[in-house]
Amino acid sequence: MHLRFLAILFPLLLTSVLAQTGLQKADVTLVPPKNLKTKLAPGYTIPTVDISGDKERQVIVDREKGQYLGHPTTLLLEDNKTMLIVYPKGHGCGPIVYKRSNDTGLTWSERLPTPKSWETSVEVPTLHRVVDAGGKKRIIMFSGLYPIRMAITEDDGANWSDLAPIGNFGGIVTMGTVVDLKTPGHYLAFFHDDGRFIRGAPAKAWRFWVYTTLSKDGGLTWSAPTPIAMLPDANLCEPGALRSPDGKQIAVLLRENSRRYNSFVIFSNDEGQTWSEPKELPAALTGDRHVAKYTPDGRLFISFRDTTHVSPMKGDWVGWVGKYEDIVNGTEGQYRVRIMDNTKGADCTYPGIEVLPDGTIVTTTYGHWTEGEAPYIVSVRFKLSELDAKAAK
Repeated sequence: MHLRFLAILFPLLLTSVLAQTGLQKADVTLVPPKNLKTKLAPGYTIPTVDISGDKERQVIVDREKGQYLGHPTTLLLEDNKTMLIVYPKGHGCGPIVYKRSNDTGLTWSERLPTPKSWETSVEVPTLHRVVDAGGKKRIIMFSGLYPIRMAITEDDGANWSDLAPIGNFGGIVTMGTVVDLKTPGHYLAFFHDDGRFIRGAPAKAWRFWVYTTLSKDGGLTWSAPTPIAMLPDANLCEPGALRSPDGKQIAVLLRENSRRYNSFVIFSNDEGQTWSEPKELPAALTGDRHVAKYTPDGRLFISFRDTTHVSPMKGDWVGWVGKYEDIVNGTEGQYRVRIMDNTKGADCTYPGIEVLPDGTIVTTTYGHWTEGEAPYIVSVRFKLSELDAKAAK
């Protein structure tokens, strides 16, 4: 058994060493952690692409000396030019900052005025487009812990409401994803909690559950939460949902927070009414806060914080390129990309991803991009064809 494990591990370590830069060698150990429970390989064998040094791809969205700026989400409007972004002044909490771009994220406004209640946010804000059954468009923004609150704009972000509770329940990273269901105006939102906030006043953390909440009126009101995933010896959280290419299946990628397993995935074939048992993903898709978007050629680009057990990119902002079938079948995918090198542990990467009509991917997140300085917000843009060319070399 020992020799078999070494036979599996050696090519993973070799791949990792070859992909490592001098900077990475200083802060990444290419040895599996102790006490792993996963039975899958701790590392990956697919190629890696590194664009972290391509400064011409990078746009600084916001930076403030000595101020932690973190955890952004973005939203591209239907004109395919206007982009909105929100993020907290602090690590997952703090006053919400709001900006707007009129040129697909190439330049950004100053910080825009926001309702007073936005200063009271204690979690990561998230933006989502919703449309009711009558065709009325809205943008909603969630802010979590207890109670989960939401703000609304009906004029594409020109004017916003205050944050107001959506119910007598709380949660963490709300709402990581919102999926439109087949019934017009119906939406399913995903979040998690570890027992501290779901029922009210903060309690002792005891077990991670993944939840959904349903809206039948275009995002104005939301149901009591429904638990959909839990494992007794794994900590499933930060759900990132996407549909299959034919729209018939919903997959949810899950962070695993005990750090003893790879990430997990669950599936629904009935619009979220029932879910499969959690299934471990390959190491190539192991990370935190997965965000997935399809590109014009039908492939998937998924961005996340790399927490793979053995990876030269561990702790960095990375992306994965592959097909939906890779998620279903548990295969590694096509290749990985290091988008930017995070210089402090794994404190980075709750990404927004927008795909422009010409296939340009605009992905945006926070991180310690300059050693010794507070984290700030950066946007990076590229096409898969450019990454394909690098991967082929």
